[in-house]
Amino acid sequence: MTGEALSIVVADDHGVVRAGVRMLLEAVPGWNVVAECADADAAARTVHERHPDVLVLDLLMPGRSSMDVLSELHRTEPGTHVVMLTMSEDPSIARAAIESGCDAYVLKDSSDTDLVEAIRRAVAGASYLDPTIGALVASSRPAAAAGKLTERELDVLGLIAVGNTNVEIARALAISVRTVETHRARIQRKTGSKTRAELVAYAARAGLLDSLLRGPHDRATPIPTEV
Repeated sequence: MTGEALSIVVADDHGVVRAGVRMLLEAVPGWNVVAECADADAAARTVHERHPDVLVLDLLMPGRSSMDVLSELHRTEPGTHVVMLTMSEDPSIARAAIESGCDAYVLKDSSDTDLVEAIRRAVAGASYLDPTIGALVASSRPAAAAGKLTERELDVLGLIAVGNTNVEIARALAISVRTVETHRARIQRKTGSKTRAELVAYAARAGLLDSLLRGPHDRATPIPTEV
């Protein structure tokens, strides 16, 4: 598959990385980098404005979590394929990214041809997982856990996992923002998570992200609190 027309947005907080990725991608006939972004918020805004075919998204950037943006764009911009470009070899993070809507997960130390191949597979409707961590992701299994989250904590975690803010969660569950913050603090304490990305990764690592995204009424089993 060569010469296909693609519009691409590149989001990375390092200018030299963006320049290198742009040079690599625009060497492919028909591929055009239409915008560069230095943080996840700018990436989300740009995708909403320009509706590109592909977003190449760095996992760790200042400000808003790239995992938040990934979940948001998966819901609101289904026509944009997201290719995560990262240094993280953590299989739980890779699993969380893919289950949150990432079409391809590529390590920054991969070859140039790997990124091009990942994009081609993504736009063709397939997925791509860097072979360096593919085996780790496939073999990772949820560990046994001692305690459980409450039903309301499950609801809050599910809404966190799909990218909602505390205000949006409070509105959805008809509770106060302070109550959401209390639930979130308890969830973080029970799961050992400090950030939203870690909460999403926890849910994916425990094998529960799919059921959380379906909503509270579709859950058959409670979520464990330690992995």
